[in-house]
Amino acid sequence: MNPNPGRDAAPPEYSTRQARKAGVTAFVGTTIEWFDFYIYGTASALVLGRLFFPDASPAVGTLAAFATFAIGFVARPLGGIVFGHFGDKFGRKNAVIITLILMGIGTVGVGCLPTYSQIGIWAPILLVALRVVQGIAMGGEWGGAVLIATEFAPPNKKVLYGAF
Repeated sequence: MNPNPGRDAAPPEYSTRQARKAGVTAFVGTTIEWFDFYIYGTASALVLGRLFFPDASPAVGTLAAFATFAIGFVARPLGGIVFGHFGDKFGRKNAVIITLILMGIGTVGVGCLPTYSQIGIWAPILLVALRVVQGIAMGGEWGGAVLIATEFAPPNKKVLYGAF
């Protein structure tokens, strides 16, 4: 009789090369995504209010820009749920790759998005939609990347690898 039901699968074997590769990949992917959030937060404070909410007062425009920033954080749990399930079913590597592509699409989309003066009300609507995509990607990528890094880490360094 198995004393650990449901735990028949052995943990993956690790090598130093695999552990480093998984750790560096998780670190780089997460750093790029958080850098995007940092840049967006800075742009929210400085220019996005004027570009996407010009009819509002400067204070209200800045608050609206920060609201679009917050939407990315609100969407993160949905990304964690969706891509956590996807990663369990189809592989974490596939899930992380898809989330990185989604983040790239969202980031390029925000960078190429016309302003309110060019397309009117569609500018803030598309901005919010792209921020939702970025938030979902961020939520899915972070969990998957940390799991990949810790699964391939040496047993005595799992916490260190999971921290990045």
